[in-house]
Amino acid sequence: MILLQYLSLFLAVTVQQCFASGPYQPTWDSLDSRPLPQWFDDAKIGIFIHWGVFSVPALHGSNFWNVWQSSKPGDFYYDFMKKNYRDDWTYADFAKGFTAEMFDADKWISLFKDAGAKYVYMSMILNVGHNGLIIIYIFLASS
Repeated sequence: MILLQYLSLFLAVTVQQCFASGPYQPTWDSLDSRPLPQWFDDAKIGIFIHWGVFSVPALHGSNFWNVWQSSKPGDFYYDFMKKNYRDDWTYADFAKGFTAEMFDADKWISLFKDAGAKYVYMSMILNVGHNGLIIIYIFLASS
């Protein structure tokens, strides 16, 4: 938790310094005036991946926790959880199943290239809860 607080402070100070020393102001008009990088403007296809423990039940994406918690008997998500997981199951319990054992980066890259993608943007949520949120952003661009 301390590391997350230091990281948040570092990012806040860094962003503030960038705005103070850069050509842009912290307004939408200013940010919208920035030019797109040529490679991004030329790219016709990009891949966006959002991956985390919510991938274990593979239902409803990163908002699964909220949908599951607000569901009632008879709702799809409630019934799915009741059928497939024990009654005291928590969102944190999904982390044990988030092993990425079948992840193969080479196959992913080959698939993306075959699809014609010029960039891949991946965000990975490692921890969701009231104690913080850790997201890793990975961005790859090909020439």
